[in-house]
Amino acid sequence: MEASNVIIIHARFAPNGTVVEIGERPAALNPQQWFDFLSEKIGAKAYQALSGGRGVFRTTRDVVDALKTESVVRVA
Repeated sequence: MEASNVIIIHARFAPNGTVVEIGERPAALNPQQWFDFLSEKIGAKAYQALSGGRGVFRTTRDVVDALKTESVVRVA
C-alpha cells in the first residue's frame, strides 16, 4: 500500500462494544453494520485496535470506494 493512497477509517465504540461512530460509512448502513462489513471484507489485515474504545482500518481509497458500492448493493 503506497503511503499517499492510504485511507484511515476511525471507529469509536460504546462501553458495551457496539460501534457508535465510524468514518466513510454509506448512508444505507448503521455504524455497526459498516464495521461488520469492513471486518468481514478486510478485517485482521487492515484493522488495528486502539485504547479508549477506538480502532482504525487502514486501506486505500480504491478499496473503500469498491466496498461502499458492494455494501449498498448488498443492502438493497
